[in-house]
Amino acid sequence: MPSLGIGVGLVIAVIVVVFLVYGQGMLKAPSPEISSQNIQNASQTVGLDMITGNVSPVLGSDNAPITMIEFGDYQCFYCNNFFHNTESDIVKNYIDTGKVKMYFKDFTIIGQDSVNAANAAHCAQDQGKFWEYHDTLYSNWSGENTGWASSANLERFANQVGLNQNQFNQCMIQAKYIATIRNSVSDANNLGLTGTPDFFIMGPDNSVTKVVGAQPYSVFDDIFKSKLQS
Repeated sequence: MPSLGIGVGLVIAVIVVVFLVYGQGMLKAPSPEISSQNIQNASQTVGLDMITGNVSPVLGSDNAPITMIEFGDYQCFYCNNFFHNTESDIVKNYIDTGKVKMYFKDFTIIGQDSVNAANAAHCAQDQGKFWEYHDTLYSNWSGENTGWASSANLERFANQVGLNQNQFNQCMIQAKYIATIRNSVSDANNLGLTGTPDFFIMGPDNSVTKVVGAQPYSVFDDIFKSKLQS
């Protein structure tokens, strides 16, 4: 099970920042209501291994002072919005400049195609192309449970990113990463997450901020700046 190399079982204080203006795909709620803005600050303790275990390969520098972990579902409408509207600015301004490193954790709450897509991304990881495949999935998103993440399409995406097709197909047939995916989902449930995307942002002082929903770039920018000054 991949991890960030931080001690298992370490208990840390978490600052929870909840934003309800922007959307989040919810368990058993495919069309969540959007309420007026409500920002709440709270403190709780969690096992750090639930955040840092069962993660993707790193995007960015291992030495980046800030770590951001996204819990997502490749079929999620709001995860797709985050990818297209926010992630590229984070990559350009913080990840490519060595200030932030990012990981992805699977929280497959929508359907079987979500699980298959997650396994496919990890199969691409075997060939060093997790993030290329991750981006290709969101670039081909066309709704929840509409069939765009079918087995045939997942194989086509593998060809698009230049994977060895036989190796990829064997990984998919074996469902090689199903345990990693299930463990990641278990982590999300143990953390009390109820939708996607959710983010945990860890600063150089080991403080953790939780961000709920597909927030705009400005929200992440403010958090990153605050943590870099801490």
